[in-house]
Amino acid sequence: MSRLFLCEKPSQARDIGVVLGATRKAEGCLQGDGIVVTWAFGHLLEQAPPEAYDPALKRWSLDTLPIRPTQWKNTVRKDAGKQFKVIQGLLKQCSEVVVSTDADREGETIGREILDACRYQGRVSRLWLSALDEASIRKALSNIRPGESTWPLYQAGLGRSRADWLVGMNLTRAFSVLAQQQGHEGVLSVGRVQTPTLALVVRRDQEIASFVPKPFWDVVANLQAQGGQFQAKWLPGNDGWLDEEGRCINQEAARTIAARCQSGKATVASVETSRKCEGAPLVMDLGTLQQACSKRFGFGAQQVLDIAQSLYETHKATSYPRTDCRYLPTSMLSEVGMVVKALLHSDQKLAPVIERLDQNLQSRVWNDSRITAHHGIIPTTAPCRIERMSEDEFRVYDLIRRHYLAQFLPAHEYDQTDVRLDLAGETFVASGRQVRVEGWKALFPRGKDKGQDGDDEEQEVSGVQALPPLRQGENCSVRDLLVKDRQTQPPKPFAEGTLISAMKNAARFVTDERLRARLRESAGIGTEATRAGIIETLLKRGFLRKKGRAIVSTPVGQGLIAALPPQISNPGMTALWEQALDQVAEGAMTLDDFMERQSVLLDKLIEIALQQPQLNLPEAPSETCPKCQAKMRKRKSSNGPFWSCSRYPNCDGTKSIGKKGKPKGSRRSNRQPAQGGLGARR
Repeated sequence: MSRLFLCEKPSQARDIGVVLGATRKAEGCLQGDGIVVTWAFGHLLEQAPPEAYDPALKRWSLDTLPIRPTQWKNTVRKDAGKQFKVIQGLLKQCSEVVVSTDADREGETIGREILDACRYQGRVSRLWLSALDEASIRKALSNIRPGESTWPLYQAGLGRSRADWLVGMNLTRAFSVLAQQQGHEGVLSVGRVQTPTLALVVRRDQEIASFVPKPFWDVVANLQAQGGQFQAKWLPGNDGWLDEEGRCINQEAARTIAARCQSGKATVASVETSRKCEGAPLVMDLGTLQQACSKRFGFGAQQVLDIAQSLYETHKATSYPRTDCRYLPTSMLSEVGMVVKALLHSDQKLAPVIERLDQNLQSRVWNDSRITAHHGIIPTTAPCRIERMSEDEFRVYDLIRRHYLAQFLPAHEYDQTDVRLDLAGETFVASGRQVRVEGWKALFPRGKDKGQDGDDEEQEVSGVQALPPLRQGENCSVRDLLVKDRQTQPPKPFAEGTLISAMKNAARFVTDERLRARLRESAGIGTEATRAGIIETLLKRGFLRKKGRAIVSTPVGQGLIAALPPQISNPGMTALWEQALDQVAEGAMTLDDFMERQSVLLDKLIEIALQQPQLNLPEAPSETCPKCQAKMRKRKSSNGPFWSCSRYPNCDGTKSIGKKGKPKGSRRSNRQPAQGGLGARR
């Protein structure tokens, strides 16, 4: 064997193996002439726990913090030992490894960490795939990259993994032990990415809870012009009646104006009409796909990621989904005809749309300067079997293909008309629009999916009416005039789609000007590949819960954020870390420099944690220690649950469950109490 292709998962290996002619099944691999294709199952390796560095660290104690490995260790996952040995044996026989894992930071790390663990010293190349259909695989095989070109991506992956371990392991232990000393049960998980995400939800919930609605009043006139009816709204001119948003907050003034204008005539003071053009929305990246599917269909973020992954891996219908880019390289203009032909072959119902396409149109989506590691999510050049898709899969696929096809339809054009009217000395205004060219919006009919209108780029302006023809100086009669009671509205709670958007654009939530100045406008929390998993983790750990389509924080989540230092819960700080990881991936910062910064920050965070006063957490049921009167907390033993002093090991008082008040002495004085799992990687 001369060449070994190392894939991320078996399905990927099968797809690549077919193209390479490696189809003979063997133990943990596929064989061909001089070629073997093998696979991992995602991360075969995981970070070693603290006790792997020092057995004494198995016990959770504030005295041992911070825990900081000098030589990092990985362990083979228990369920992956057999496949790891297969890969280890194959690496000893090959002269070149082609890393063929997913083409992103995590994929790079999955492949390279295996090579490092096996001490492989041979030649390394990189297969960079954008889709798993045969044409895309052949294209990538003809352009295999040198291994050193993606080495910085691995360094960034190591930086992410190690930073997550340092923050998660140390701060989870610190705050869990502090909480347990107060009688709180369980583990308080803290993570570099999960905690600022939780903070976004907690702070939104606090804004909603503290919101005090303020009344204001609109005066609306229903007018009759020569060409038809329309509505106009009063524009107050007295600053004493207005709030900072220009709304009338004087009810008596509104009613007086309404009474005075009721019997008057409205004269058109000005009519301004301008032609507006809206270009097609860009193709999807994962985040915008998750937002759109959340709004249109009520899908969860993880659900959309799973579906997008299935469309990519199983159906070969779309390109690589874990992308943060919404643009396409100009080199792919040559494939437009093939993609459109494949779409028509897959679904003949598209024929009327495809007949209207201008495949020579070059929209703003074609922009080489905006391409990151991957381009936007689009249909592949290979026909797919839509009848094999589930209903939900087809919905997501349909949204992806519509965004692609929209690039070859004309701009949406409409005439925007703004009218000012004089009525009894007061100014009233009206706006309207008249569609002139439907263009790409024909692909996105309103109300198509259970009242959902898709992402903001596809929505009509709310409340815009179709105005009748109006001319300056024309008189309009007043049919009726209404005073409408209004109230300011609180912010909306997050849904999964809007929370993904907030994570992507963390800079919007940073108020510190110095921090904002250091952040890119696009600075985010987590990556396209991890955000859905972070939300799922917070839900599973009981820090967040679902309330219909909304996501709200729990009392435990709120208490945790209140207790944590702002440096760990601030979305801007985490976004800065992500920017630093980007610098590592670009080769502009070394891994050592990144980890040195993390080490300095860790010392500060632990120092702050150890200075914390009483944590503001929900009261947990507890008992009083019979020896020292401190709070007790539940623990487990081979004989079942029991109460143990929260000051253990300094105090070994216990009580049995079910025999209230009866002390059991010091039966656990020589054993460490059960602490529960960590579960704080991110």
